Amino acid sequence: MKRKLIVFFVKLSLLGLLLFGIFLGCIYSGVFGHVFSENELKEFKNETASLVVSDQGKLIGKFFADNRTNVSYKQLPADLVNALVATEDARYFEHEGVDSRSLLRVLVKSIILQQKSAGGGSTITQQLAKNMFGRKHYGFLSMPVNKTKEIILAYRLESIYSKEDILTLYLNTVPFGENVLGIEAAAHRFFNKRVEKLKIEESAVLIGMLKANTYYNPRLYPDHALGRRNIVLEQMETYGYLTEDKTDQLQKLPLKLDYANLESEGPANYYLVQIRKEASKILAALNRRSDTVYDLKKSGLIIETTLDYDLQQYALGAFKSHLGKMQDRLNRQYARGTDKALLDVLVKKELKRLQLEDLADVKKVREVFTWNGFTSDSISIRDSLVLNLTLLHAGLIAMDPNDGFIKAWVGGIDFRTQPYDQIFAQRQTASAFKPILYASALEQGAMPCHYLDNNKLVLQDYDDWQPQNYDHSLGGKYSMAASLSRSMNIPTVNLFFQQDFDLLSSTWKALGFSQELNNKPSVALGTTTASLYEMAISYAAFANSGKRIVPVFIKEIKTADGRSLYRHPKAVLQESVLKESTSGLLTAMLEKAVKEGTGRSMSNIYGVRSSLAGKTGTSQDYGDAWFLAYNNDLVIATRVGASYPVVHFRKGSDGSGSALALPLIAKTLQQAQKNSTLKSKYLRGLNTSDRYSEALACVDHIDDSDIEKFFDDIFRDKNMTFEKASKKAKKQAKKGKRKSWFKRVFGKKD
Repeated sequence: MKRKLIVFFVKLSLLGLLLFGIFLGCIYSGVFGHVFSENELKEFKNETASLVVSDQGKLIGKFFADNRTNVSYKQLPADLVNALVATEDARYFEHEGVDSRSLLRVLVKSIILQQKSAGGGSTITQQLAKNMFGRKHYGFLSMPVNKTKEIILAYRLESIYSKEDILTLYLNTVPFGENVLGIEAAAHRFFNKRVEKLKIEESAVLIGMLKANTYYNPRLYPDHALGRRNIVLEQMETYGYLTEDKTDQLQKLPLKLDYANLESEGPANYYLVQIRKEASKILAALNRRSDTVYDLKKSGLIIETTLDYDLQQYALGAFKSHLGKMQDRLNRQYARGTDKALLDVLVKKELKRLQLEDLADVKKVREVFTWNGFTSDSISIRDSLVLNLTLLHAGLIAMDPNDGFIKAWVGGIDFRTQPYDQIFAQRQTASAFKPILYASALEQGAMPCHYLDNNKLVLQDYDDWQPQNYDHSLGGKYSMAASLSRSMNIPTVNLFFQQDFDLLSSTWKALGFSQELNNKPSVALGTTTASLYEMAISYAAFANSGKRIVPVFIKEIKTADGRSLYRHPKAVLQESVLKESTSGLLTAMLEKAVKEGTGRSMSNIYGVRSSLAGKTGTSQDYGDAWFLAYNNDLVIATRVGASYPVVHFRKGSDGSGSALALPLIAKTLQQAQKNSTLKSKYLRGLNTSDRYSEALACVDHIDDSDIEKFFDDIFRDKNMTFEKASKKAKKQAKKGKRKSWFKRVFGKKD
């Protein structure tokens, strides 16, 4: 009987060995899928995210199929490696890919004794094999097939790679949840820093996540992550990597994150859309003439942009502080009275358009954007429409007028919920159009001291339209310089009639606008639509002696090892679209607008001391507010308004260009002024030629009676010579605290 049992077990063992041999043979022969050879493992390369950096080298975004950024072993902190080894594979430096002790422990405790807390038997090398090639489904054989493959691959990996290389490959491929792969991407996501900057306790948090990356996610479950971090620290103490005192000290530290999800909450997500477009075009051109194919999402490229990280942050801060305050004001306005009734009518129209009348009052938990962060609330579709219709949108763009390099790009208030880029929105330009009209007049020979009538104007050919000044003033004449700086409407309409419309239209097109101008006097007051993008390009021509620039987003594209694939050419041929004298005279006039006119709050309220030229714009009923400013080094422009112009502020103290738009630029430059680097780059002031400034040397306003009296005195005095008339004109001008306007009347110098 005993002999029969022995024979039975021998046969059973032989059968088991035979079956196991067949099983191994099937795996090696590829029945269960390809097993990578040593040569193939040597060629293994991770698909790597392309990094997008600012002009200071700060990370602002990524393009990826898998969110992974590879690092070298030298970049890995010793404490990070120690934490990994102590927690995941204490005998890592002793085994050759498979730890037989661990396998035996798993066999006895997990399988035979059914102890769930026995732990896993996979080494770091085996886990690397799983990370590199994943696992496939083979029915009830899935676990043994996948585990066997990983053991084979682990031995092969150990035969061709050093222990340091394997650790590096592992940390570059391990998942951390949230679509994040690799330690570098995880360091950026949870601590907003490079991997080499990780502290011991931060390394312990990330290594702790490897056990279950969702359950131990420090953002979602901070208590779980804190407990797991402390276990990792204990493991490091157990294996001699930390002293007991150091462990106690680190375990007492609170969990401190600096969470940075660049995909949804990055500093320049609207800008990244443009980078993706430009980079794709550049790579497509490279791939056509190269044997190597570069993939924006997989090739691990480094894209160096023109964006100034600090200026971008200041602009974002200005949005939050100013628009947050103005949004509260608009919300209060539309919460009561006539405005609420008008909003209710608009909401009904939207519900009908969307065919949601029957569901209007059905409540659902929705995420709501506020300037204090997102909130979740149970609100109806009707309430959601009210919130969206009254939401203030804005865009801001800053660029170098000399080379077109984009320095700041804020396309909206929140990319995740409001992805449409406001920089490209076509809206009525209002008074921000006026500098283009005045530039056209200067091109046609007018001068800043050319006087424009300010008397009541009734245009019978245009349905008796009566343009009015913002302050409802009437009478006398204003110089062109004063008319522009004070944004006078009646003199501006008169200027429109004094010039050739075809030349005005030609100037408009040459400056880069896409819309057609209508030959109507209302055009003078900015009824034509344009985008903030187009407006910034046109104002750049005022700043750079009349040249039309092309905005530039990318300076250079490099491979991960630093080899340059593309570099933006320094010398770019720029088309002259305005005379140098036109841009010089207009700049002097717009500098006056900032110093004395609608932009004077830049200095006297916000304390921006650098000289700037600029212009505000306020469309009808405060539907949109504009402000554009520039000097020789920077053009910065913004527009603010709700989705529909019918939703707007009631009064100019809230909704005008100087109240709603200008503060965004003022607050941005206010912070830049405190930064010595940015101050020297962008706020060196205007270098306006004296001859252009002197061309503005005339009184702003002349009463009709003063003009008549002046000429009466001249013609009444029989002895009045040209020289005497000149002296009289000078004296008259001094009373107005300006140099003589005589030269504009008689066409002579003083």
